[in-house]
Amino acid sequence: MGPEIIVPIGAFAMVVAIVVLPFYFKSKERREMQATVRAAIEKGQPLPPEVIETLTKSVKLPPSRLRDLRTGVIWLAVGIGVALATYFGDFLDGDGDFDGFAIASIPAVIGVAYIVLSFFNPNKEPRV
Repeated sequence: MGPEIIVPIGAFAMVVAIVVLPFYFKSKERREMQATVRAAIEKGQPLPPEVIETLTKSVKLPPSRLRDLRTGVIWLAVGIGVALATYFGDFLDGDGDFDGFAIASIPAVIGVAYIVLSFFNPNKEPRV
């Protein structure tokens, strides 16, 4: 098998691992939790209210001001990092076309949008 077949298979396997494996492990964790709860019910053990609340509450939390701000800062930092890598790469390389700035603008603009949204988010935490 030559590299012309290994590279596409490796790229596909990486995408599958990144997308599928988290779902698999989360599903496995849920099944184990359900088996534990089922065994406790069959033995007549009372379930604490915390366990029931944990099983029934929504896993996805609503967006908050602080979470939006953190996400925005991370995206902005990624955009700045790509821009700096492009600048220094082209500066050292000598061609001076700086093509990567267009790509760097995408995460930077997403970051700025999240930062702006953090100021308008109605779910504000109290300031400490």
